[in-house]
Amino acid sequence: MKLMKLKTWSLSILPTLLMLGIPALGIPTLGMAQVSVGVSINMAPPELPVYVQPPIPQDGFMWTPGYWAWDPDVNDYYWVPGTWVPAPQVGFLWTPGYWGFVNGAYMWNGGYWGPHIGFYGGVNYGFGYGGSGFEGGYWQGGHLFYNRSVTNITNVQVTNVYNKTVVNNVTVNRVSFNGGSGGIQARATPAELSAAHEQHVEATPAQRQQVETARSNPALRLSANKGHPAIAATARAGAFSGAGVVAAKEAKTAAPAHQPAPREAPQNHAPAPAAHAPAPREAEPRDAQPKEPAPRAEAPHPAAAPPRPAPEERKPEPKAEPRPEERQPDRQ
Repeated sequence: MKLMKLKTWSLSILPTLLMLGIPALGIPTLGMAQVSVGVSINMAPPELPVYVQPPIPQDGFMWTPGYWAWDPDVNDYYWVPGTWVPAPQVGFLWTPGYWGFVNGAYMWNGGYWGPHIGFYGGVNYGFGYGGSGFEGGYWQGGHLFYNRSVTNITNVQVTNVYNKTVVNNVTVNRVSFNGGSGGIQARATPAELSAAHEQHVEATPAQRQQVETARSNPALRLSANKGHPAIAATARAGAFSGAGVVAAKEAKTAAPAHQPAPREAPQNHAPAPAAHAPAPREAEPRDAQPKEPAPRAEAPHPAAAPPRPAPEERKPEPKAEPRPEERQPDRQ
């Protein structure tokens, strides 16, 4: 990867740059809430990853799309996952931030809350942010109405809904910056220029928490995920695990999640033969035990000896007694 050099605008001229705006690109005057600390980069941010929107967690929440941010401490881009956050006040909508190419470098223009959607570089963030305006919902009577055609409303009961097909009048791509070579050549409309001068509110604490949590996660750096972060979107700000966490398409960390299963499968089958092997071995001694009484059962067969009547045949011996009786007459 090419070493990314940083170019820091002098803080003394930064207020002047913010007030002048960039008329050549049709970019309106920027407020302090929309511009980063004046740091610009000479390497374009990567393309936006492809991912699905997690279901809305609660009525009244608004979707804030994910984007690539820059970490000067490690000189690398990192992905800030898109997430659902509550609006800071009734009637306010979120204008996403975007990267703009100015004077040979890329400068980040931060997002802001306001009554109308302003210019966000023509970047197609999806889910209602097609490059200009917002087709995901609107405020009416103090309630936020959601467009089901671009909003994931599946597990929460939301009564303020409608269906409106969103037609993209621009070329659909994943370019994440405005201007320069290969960038989006969009210009701010009169309505977006007007919105830039309205009352604005900076990112909420929940949104800042999302940024800090993403920055502290090395897996979300471009050098680690190659443009396919495993945490592309979350249902709630700061919650980077559990239900509602969505991975980008072709995220490389998604494949290893399925590898442990096949590796454990052979281990489960290996003990199985051992479990059956002892069974036949136990059966052998059980079969042998009955065989021992069998020879003992043959021992009674010698009892057939009692039927020996041979000793009783000695009774003929008394037959010799009559012989002396016969001799007595001779003695007389």
